Formats: sequence, C-alpha cells, structure tokens
Amino acid sequence: MKKTLVTGGCGFIGSNFIRWLLTHHPEIQVVNLDKLTYAGNPENLRDLQQNTHYRFLHGDVADPRAVREAILGCDTVVHFAAESHVDRSIQNAQDFLRTNVLGTHTLLEASRAAGIHRFLHISTDEVYGSLAEGAAREEDPLHPNSPYAASKAAADHLVVSYQMTFGLPILMTRASNNFGPYQFPEKLIPLLITHALEDEPLPIYGDGLYVREWLYVEDFCSAILTILEKGKVGSIYNVGSGEHRKNLEVAADILRILGKPAGLVRHVEDRLGHDRRYAVNSDKIRELGWSPRRQFAEALEETVRWYQNHPDWWKPLKNPVERNPVT
Repeated sequence: MKKTLVTGGCGFIGSNFIRWLLTHHPEIQVVNLDKLTYAGNPENLRDLQQNTHYRFLHGDVADPRAVREAILGCDTVVHFAAESHVDRSIQNAQDFLRTNVLGTHTLLEASRAAGIHRFLHISTDEVYGSLAEGAAREEDPLHPNSPYAASKAAADHLVVSYQMTFGLPILMTRASNNFGPYQFPEKLIPLLITHALEDEPLPIYGDGLYVREWLYVEDFCSAILTILEKGKVGSIYNVGSGEHRKNLEVAADILRILGKPAGLVRHVEDRLGHDRRYAVNSDKIRELGWSPRRQFAEALEETVRWYQNHPDWWKPLKNPVERNPVT
C-alpha cells in the first residue's frame, strides 16, 4: 500500500481506521472521500488536519466524477461509505439503495478503470440474518431481514461479481457490532451511555433479550489491516470477538460503570422485523494471525469514560437524533 482511498472516512469506523492506519504505517498516503451526511463528522479527524499524508475530499461515493478524482494514483481502496442505521432504512430505504448499492457500483467501476491492487469492501454480519444458534460462516447463504441488510447483501454480491467477471482483486469483511469512541449517538452503546450521563431513560426495544456480538473498534481496525496485508484475494473474512451480550446486559453494565440506578431502563415498542441474534465464526481470519486484544468489559468501560470526557463531541450531535435504540 502506497496510497489508499478510504470512503466514508469521517464516520465512526472509517475515522478510527484512518487514524489506526496512519499510526501503524505513517508512510502511506490516505485520501478520505466522505459526503458528510449526518453521521460523517470532520471533528472525528481534526487531529490529522496538519498531517501531510492525509487528504480529505468532500464528495459522494455515488458520484462518478468525485470518485474518479479521489481514486487518482491510489493502489488500495477500503470501502466503508454506507448508510447503516436499521431504523432509518425501515423509515425510508432510498438513501440506502443509492449509497450502499449504487455507490458501491460506482466505486467498483472506478477501481477497475484505475487498476486498483486491493479493493476491501466493509460489510456486516447482518447479511446472514438472525441465527437461533451457532455462528455464520463466510460460505453460508445470505438472509438479510431489514432494508439496510438487504442493501449490504446486494453490495456484497456486486463486489464478488466484479472479482469473478473482471478479475478485480477484492477482499471483504463481515464484522460483528463495533463500538468505541466517535460512534454517532443513535447506535445502541453511545445512545445508552449519553442517556445515562444525562439521567434520561435508557430505551430498550421489546424484551431486551436481543443478542449481539460486540467488537471493539480498534480490534476491527487491526483486523482490516491484517486482511489487507495477509488476506487472499477473492476471500471474505468474518470478524467477531466471540463475546455475546443481550441488550439488557449492555444497559446494566453501562449503568453500573456510571453508578446510575437500574430503574433508568425503559422498555419501548419493538422494531419491525427485529433480528433476535447475530453471531459469526471468525476462524478464517484467526488463521491469518489476528485475534481481538480487548475484552468487552474493559473496552466498554473505556468507551463509557471516553463519552463521559467528551461531551463537547456528542452533545451537539444528540439533539437532532431520534431517541430510539438500535442494534
């Protein structure tokens, strides 16, 4: 990697990855293409503004002109740009189809024309659908149950087709739920943390027994870098921690860390089509030598303290947010 295009680099995972990449490979040039939607925040990378190896371009991944400008001279693409909030996809799926499907197609076409050496597509465990037991493997069929997951599954199929048809050197990750600093406060963990910090009720969908596999964002960043450096072209890699928690358990942990009363939890009307449980088998990426370094309990406490110490970051973002739980 000499020059890397990161799409959606002002979002939660994208910004963490750019910082991780430049910390571990300061010689790499990084171009960040981001539309700056509600969840894309330039403040996430304010500390890199003077870094001569970092360049920000304001543009839409579905705009061929913007993508052609951004990809010029790049040998690697890491594609984060996506609409990702399930509740929003239920309310209106149009933006999800434009960014997640058409945007991915635009980027694939530009990558093919530019002769990209590695195209890493960031997908999600949600494309496998809800699992009553066990863990999804990379070769398992996809069963997306929300418009968001369906748009990501469609993008996954497109990416694979460009490798099979055109020989584009693709790689793909399907990661479990990430959490950590700079996550927009509509997602479950930052939503619950910020509500607790303001002594507001913590909204929990339905019975609160929905299970997710939680992965600290820096562990995912290290997994992405491992895949770029060691992954086999054409391969998909699940990335998970193996640590599963019910939503009620996550809420209880956050309240305990902050010394807040358990009575702040409020059960609210359930989400339409809510998947009960996600889980992925991560044996394939572990064969590359990767494993998560952070235990959930330790990383959650660190995340809670980060939000506690950065109200200037999250308070301006929180007022416009629909105060619904998500995961």
